[in-house]
Amino acid sequence: MYLQNNIQYWPVFLLQTNEYVGCCGVRPYNTQDKILEFGIPLKPLYWGQGIAQAVIDYSFNNIRINSLFAGHNPKNKDSARLLKKLGFKYTHEEFYKPTGLQHPSYLLTKEDYSSS
Repeated sequence: MYLQNNIQYWPVFLLQTNEYVGCCGVRPYNTQDKILEFGIPLKPLYWGQGIAQAVIDYSFNNIRINSLFAGHNPKNKDSARLLKKLGFKYTHEEFYKPTGLQHPSYLLTKEDYSSS
């Protein structure tokens, strides 16, 4: 994915200990409209340290996208809270084949990002 689109999910390690804390990044979602899918599966111990915001900033400032899309398992209330805190707005339910469920789906537009 990186060679084709210059984007990927990155492994995240603490500089101090080299401990793996999870991954984060973006992948193609709707390339025609310059919308990438945002993901931030981190170990709970490392939530709230600004890693998600760094991915968002990088996506809008370096990749120059129009929007970020994100979805989550409907049972995962922590992800819902995080996305709303980061400025994502609920848009629709989207079927996610790996779980067989309709996942709440959100969008963070360039305009909403710029005004935050």
